Amino acid sequence: MSASLEQRWRELQADWPDGSKLLAVSKGHPAESIRTLAGFGQLDFGESRLQEARPKQESLADLALRWHFIGRLQSNKVRAVVRAFSVIHSIDSLLLAERVARIALEEGQRPSLLLQVKLRDDPTKGGWSRSALEESWEQLQGLSGVSIVGLMTMAPQELPLDGRRQLFEECRALADRFELPECSMGMSGDWREAAAAGATWLRLGSVLFGARLHQAAAG
Repeated sequence: MSASLEQRWRELQADWPDGSKLLAVSKGHPAESIRTLAGFGQLDFGESRLQEARPKQESLADLALRWHFIGRLQSNKVRAVVRAFSVIHSIDSLLLAERVARIALEEGQRPSLLLQVKLRDDPTKGGWSRSALEESWEQLQGLSGVSIVGLMTMAPQELPLDGRRQLFEECRALADRFELPECSMGMSGDWREAAAAGATWLRLGSVLFGARLHQAAAG
Protein backbone atom coordinates (compact mmCIF):
# COMPACT_ATOMS: atom_id res chain seq x y z
CA MET A 1 0.00 0.00 0.00
CA SER A 2 2.73 2.46 0.94
CA ALA A 3 4.50 2.13 -2.41
CA SER A 4 1.29 2.76 -4.32
CA LEU A 5 0.45 5.70 -2.07
CA GLU A 6 3.94 7.09 -2.55
CA GLN A 7 3.62 6.78 -6.31
CA ARG A 8 0.34 8.69 -6.34
CA TRP A 9 1.85 11.34 -4.08
CA ARG A 10 4.92 11.76 -6.29
CA GLU A 11 2.82 11.99 -9.44
CA LEU A 12 0.65 14.70 -7.92
CA GLN A 13 3.66 16.65 -6.70
CA ALA A 14 5.26 16.52 -10.13
CA ASP A 15 2.19 18.14 -11.69
CA TRP A 16 1.10 20.36 -8.81
CA PRO A 17 -0.23 23.84 -9.72
CA ASP A 18 1.44 26.94 -8.33
CA GLY A 19 -0.62 28.78 -5.72
CA SER A 20 -2.59 25.74 -4.51
CA LYS A 21 -2.11 23.63 -1.40
CA LEU A 22 -3.00 19.98 -1.02
CA LEU A 23 -5.54 19.03 1.61
CA ALA A 24 -5.33 15.25 1.86
CA VAL A 25 -8.86 14.01 2.55
CA SER A 26 -8.17 11.07 4.81
CA LYS A 27 -11.74 10.14 5.74
CA GLY A 28 -12.25 6.43 5.21
CA HIS A 29 -8.50 5.76 5.31
CA PRO A 30 -6.38 4.45 8.19
CA ALA A 31 -3.94 6.33 10.37
CA GLU A 32 -1.08 4.33 8.83
CA SER A 33 -1.69 5.99 5.45
CA ILE A 34 -1.69 9.42 7.06
CA ARG A 35 1.60 8.63 8.78
CA THR A 36 3.06 7.51 5.47
CA LEU A 37 2.09 10.77 3.76
CA ALA A 38 3.39 12.78 6.71
CA GLY A 39 6.73 11.13 6.10
CA PHE A 40 6.71 12.61 2.59
CA GLY A 41 6.00 16.08 3.99
CA GLN A 42 2.21 16.27 3.81
CA LEU A 43 0.94 17.98 6.98
CA ASP A 44 -2.66 19.02 6.19
CA PHE A 45 -5.40 16.40 6.46
CA GLY A 46 -9.15 16.67 6.12
CA GLU A 47 -11.76 14.68 8.01
CA SER A 48 -15.54 14.99 7.89
CA ARG A 49 -16.66 12.78 10.79
CA LEU A 50 -15.55 13.55 14.31
CA GLN A 51 -16.12 10.00 15.51
CA GLU A 52 -13.74 8.65 12.88
CA ALA A 53 -11.19 11.43 13.18
CA ARG A 54 -10.52 11.41 16.92
CA PRO A 55 -8.90 7.94 17.13
CA LYS A 56 -6.64 8.86 14.21
CA GLN A 57 -5.65 12.11 15.82
CA GLU A 58 -4.83 10.35 19.07
CA SER A 59 -2.70 7.70 17.36
CA LEU A 60 -0.85 10.38 15.36
CA ALA A 61 -0.38 12.84 18.21
CA ASP A 62 3.40 12.57 17.90
CA LEU A 63 3.21 14.26 14.48
CA ALA A 64 2.81 18.00 13.90
CA LEU A 65 -0.25 17.70 11.65
CA ARG A 66 -2.87 20.31 10.82
CA TRP A 67 -6.38 18.92 10.94
CA HIS A 68 -9.14 20.41 8.80
CA PHE A 69 -12.82 19.68 9.42
CA ILE A 70 -14.55 19.46 6.03
CA GLY A 71 -17.88 17.83 6.82
CA ARG A 72 -21.22 19.30 7.75
CA LEU A 73 -20.85 20.73 11.24
CA GLN A 74 -23.74 19.93 13.56
CA SER A 75 -24.36 22.40 16.36
CA ASN A 76 -23.99 19.75 19.06
CA LYS A 77 -20.52 18.82 17.74
CA VAL A 78 -19.10 22.35 17.65
CA ARG A 79 -17.21 22.20 20.94
CA ALA A 80 -15.54 18.90 20.13
CA VAL A 81 -14.62 20.07 16.62
CA VAL A 82 -13.18 23.35 17.92
CA ARG A 83 -11.01 21.37 20.32
CA ALA A 84 -9.78 18.93 17.66
CA PHE A 85 -9.46 20.96 14.43
CA SER A 86 -7.58 24.16 13.66
CA VAL A 87 -9.39 24.82 10.36
CA ILE A 88 -13.11 24.42 9.64
CA HIS A 89 -14.20 24.49 5.98
CA SER A 90 -17.96 24.16 6.36
CA ILE A 91 -19.42 27.19 8.13
CA ASP A 92 -22.73 27.53 6.31
CA SER A 93 -24.71 30.06 8.36
CA LEU A 94 -24.32 33.11 10.56
CA LEU A 95 -25.84 31.22 13.48
CA LEU A 96 -23.21 28.50 13.17
CA ALA A 97 -20.38 31.02 12.81
CA GLU A 98 -21.54 32.80 15.96
CA ARG A 99 -21.73 29.52 17.88
CA VAL A 100 -18.23 28.50 16.78
CA ALA A 101 -16.86 31.91 17.76
CA ARG A 102 -18.45 31.81 21.21
CA ILE A 103 -17.25 28.28 21.96
CA ALA A 104 -13.78 29.01 20.59
CA LEU A 105 -13.46 31.87 23.08
CA GLU A 106 -14.59 29.60 25.89
CA GLU A 107 -12.06 26.95 24.85
CA GLY A 108 -9.18 29.37 24.33
CA GLN A 109 -8.93 28.39 20.67
CA ARG A 110 -8.89 30.47 17.50
CA PRO A 111 -9.83 28.28 14.53
CA SER A 112 -9.57 29.47 10.95
CA LEU A 113 -12.97 29.42 9.24
CA LEU A 114 -13.97 29.08 5.62
CA LEU A 115 -17.52 30.07 4.76
CA GLN A 116 -19.42 27.59 2.63
CA VAL A 117 -21.14 29.29 -0.29
CA LYS A 118 -23.78 27.83 -2.55
CA LEU A 119 -23.57 29.40 -5.99
CA ARG A 120 -25.78 26.93 -7.85
CA ASP A 121 -29.11 25.34 -7.02
CA ASP A 122 -28.30 22.05 -5.29
CA PRO A 123 -30.69 20.51 -2.76
CA THR A 124 -27.94 18.23 -1.43
CA LYS A 125 -25.75 21.10 -0.18
CA GLY A 126 -26.06 24.05 2.15
CA GLY A 127 -24.27 27.35 2.28
CA TRP A 128 -24.57 31.08 1.85
CA SER A 129 -25.94 32.65 -1.29
CA ARG A 130 -24.16 35.76 -2.51
CA SER A 131 -26.87 38.02 -1.14
CA ALA A 132 -27.01 36.27 2.24
CA LEU A 133 -23.23 36.53 2.62
CA GLU A 134 -23.35 40.23 1.81
CA GLU A 135 -26.07 40.76 4.41
CA SER A 136 -24.13 38.83 7.06
CA TRP A 137 -20.67 40.18 6.30
CA GLU A 138 -20.60 43.03 8.82
CA GLN A 139 -21.64 40.69 11.64
CA LEU A 140 -19.13 38.06 10.54
CA GLN A 141 -16.32 40.61 10.61
CA GLY A 142 -17.20 41.47 14.18
CA LEU A 143 -16.82 37.94 15.53
CA SER A 144 -14.09 37.36 18.11
CA GLY A 145 -12.39 34.04 18.71
CA VAL A 146 -12.15 33.01 15.05
CA SER A 147 -10.30 34.02 11.90
CA ILE A 148 -12.40 34.08 8.74
CA VAL A 149 -9.88 33.31 6.04
CA GLY A 150 -11.80 32.24 2.95
CA LEU A 151 -14.68 30.59 1.15
CA MET A 152 -15.48 26.97 0.38
CA THR A 153 -17.74 25.62 -2.33
CA MET A 154 -18.65 22.31 -3.93
CA ALA A 155 -19.93 21.80 -7.44
CA PRO A 156 -23.17 19.88 -8.07
CA GLN A 157 -22.36 16.37 -9.26
CA GLU A 158 -24.21 16.78 -12.55
CA LEU A 159 -22.33 19.94 -13.53
CA PRO A 160 -19.89 19.40 -16.45
CA LEU A 161 -16.25 20.38 -16.06
CA ASP A 162 -16.55 23.68 -17.91
CA GLY A 163 -19.49 24.59 -15.69
CA ARG A 164 -17.48 23.65 -12.63
CA ARG A 165 -14.63 25.90 -13.65
CA GLN A 166 -17.08 28.78 -14.09
CA LEU A 167 -18.49 28.08 -10.63
CA PHE A 168 -15.01 28.03 -9.13
CA GLU A 169 -14.14 31.30 -10.86
CA GLU A 170 -17.23 32.89 -9.33
CA CYS A 171 -16.22 31.66 -5.88
CA ARG A 172 -12.72 33.08 -6.32
CA ALA A 173 -14.16 36.43 -7.42
CA LEU A 174 -16.47 36.49 -4.41
CA ALA A 175 -13.58 35.75 -2.05
CA ASP A 176 -11.57 38.55 -3.65
CA ARG A 177 -14.51 40.91 -3.20
CA PHE A 178 -14.41 40.30 0.55
CA GLU A 179 -10.58 40.33 0.57
CA LEU A 180 -10.39 36.71 1.72
CA PRO A 181 -7.19 34.92 0.68
CA GLU A 182 -8.33 31.30 0.75
CA CYS A 183 -10.63 29.32 -1.55
CA SER A 184 -11.28 25.68 -0.70
CA MET A 185 -12.71 24.11 -3.84
CA GLY A 186 -12.04 21.24 -6.17
CA MET A 187 -11.90 17.54 -5.39
CA SER A 188 -10.50 14.45 -7.07
CA GLY A 189 -12.71 14.80 -10.15
CA ASP A 190 -12.32 18.53 -10.78
CA TRP A 191 -9.21 19.73 -9.00
CA ARG A 192 -7.48 20.92 -12.15
CA GLU A 193 -10.43 23.18 -13.00
CA ALA A 194 -10.45 24.52 -9.45
CA ALA A 195 -6.72 25.21 -9.52
CA ALA A 196 -7.03 27.08 -12.79
CA ALA A 197 -9.80 29.18 -11.24
CA GLY A 198 -7.69 30.20 -8.26
CA ALA A 199 -8.24 27.57 -5.57
CA THR A 200 -5.77 27.75 -2.70
CA TRP A 201 -6.91 24.46 -1.08
CA LEU A 202 -7.57 21.40 -3.24
CA ARG A 203 -9.36 18.63 -1.32
CA LEU A 204 -8.09 15.33 -2.72
CA GLY A 205 -9.11 11.92 -1.44
CA SER A 206 -9.39 9.03 -3.88
CA VAL A 207 -6.89 10.40 -6.41
CA LEU A 208 -4.33 10.40 -3.61
CA PHE A 209 -5.28 7.55 -1.28
CA GLY A 210 -7.06 5.28 -3.76
CA ALA A 211 -10.37 3.63 -2.96
CA ARG A 212 -11.53 3.84 0.63
CA LEU A 213 -10.62 0.80 2.67
CA HIS A 214 -13.68 0.98 4.89
CA GLN A 215 -16.95 2.76 5.22
CA ALA A 216 -16.53 5.59 7.68
CA ALA A 217 -18.71 5.42 10.77
CA ALA A 218 -21.38 8.07 11.08
CA GLY A 219 -20.36 10.95 13.28
